[in-house]
Amino acid sequence: MAKAGSIRIGRIYDEDGGGKGGMRVLTDRLWPRGITKERAALDLWLKEIAPSTELRQWFHHEPEHWEEFRRRYLLELKDNPAVAELRALVAKGPVLLLYGARDAEHNQAVVLKEYLEG
Repeated sequence: MAKAGSIRIGRIYDEDGGGKGGMRVLTDRLWPRGITKERAALDLWLKEIAPSTELRQWFHHEPEHWEEFRRRYLLELKDNPAVAELRALVAKGPVLLLYGARDAEHNQAVVLKEYLEG
């Protein structure tokens, strides 16, 4: 599992672009609207790590769906080969998982960080 403190999460739309410390990895399947590649300053866009299109559309960032979304996404992560790629990055140093959702508590990066650290 990941070393404690080596994974952070941030919103790509924030003033500082989610922060600058560590490898910057976008975890969204869709490119965030209005964000240029220059502003994103990504090291990696790992869209394969994102929730499936079906799950993302079902969740629709509705807080009342959070627990079920979290459960389903954790199941998807168990069979996702992109997890190994992300674990390898975390082993090399700090990683910043970026997301585009407005809700800082209910998004895939929160679940992904939990999964990687668990």
